[in-house]
Amino acid sequence: MSAWNPEQYQRFQREREQPFHDLLALVEHRPRMRVADLGCGTGELTRELHRHLKANETVGIDNSETMLLKSSAFGDEMLRFERGDIEAFISDRPFDLVFSNAALHWVEDHGALFHRLTSLLSKDGQVAIQMPANEDNPSHTTAAAVAAEEPFASALAGHVRKSPILPLEQYAQLLHHLGYKRQHVRMQIYGHPLPSSRDVVEWVKGSLLTDYQKRMDAGAFAAFLARYTERLLAAIGDVHPYFYTYKRVLIWGSF
Repeated sequence: MSAWNPEQYQRFQREREQPFHDLLALVEHRPRMRVADLGCGTGELTRELHRHLKANETVGIDNSETMLLKSSAFGDEMLRFERGDIEAFISDRPFDLVFSNAALHWVEDHGALFHRLTSLLSKDGQVAIQMPANEDNPSHTTAAAVAAEEPFASALAGHVRKSPILPLEQYAQLLHHLGYKRQHVRMQIYGHPLPSSRDVVEWVKGSLLTDYQKRMDAGAFAAFLARYTERLLAAIGDVHPYFYTYKRVLIWGSF
């Protein structure tokens, strides 16, 4: 069962959009591009990607039916959306750009993943990827701590969310090994002024906590959320306003 809620996710739409624009700025414009946007979500940013690049064809891929229902408003004959898993995505024709904004941190084994993404590219193709890497922030460490508590540990069958994100230098090495002649790999910290520290709970309800929500019934998740809120506020304080820092990895490569 998917726990993705477009309305919850888009509560902080403006804050979530800046990394997309920073990633898009790394992409080189080329004529008549064929583009894949992996983890396209509700489609607004895929439409912007398509228009900005003046792409010949763009396909957005996402595994959330609720997210894709929103994307139907943005498609046309040159921009389309399909339901599918990133891990299983294949194409009978190569892409000039494989783009992914805030999605690949849900996919395991990044060594194998980057090999697969590279196999989708044309001979002079580009890859552009942005991934959250905020696992050491209290917003994330608190979720892991609560998941290890009872009764949640039993309800989750021992599951604790672990990020597959690699150290930065490994992405640089991986791109080199895969034959990318040029690359850009960096960590960037985004600062988000929020009305209060309680808004951090609302932020992660639309992203990180969906991984726990889909594994529990409604009552168990409500209790999980209450405990998470209690522990998080004990760690960061009940502060008004609150400056929420969020680390993200931005990666670009071209043959």
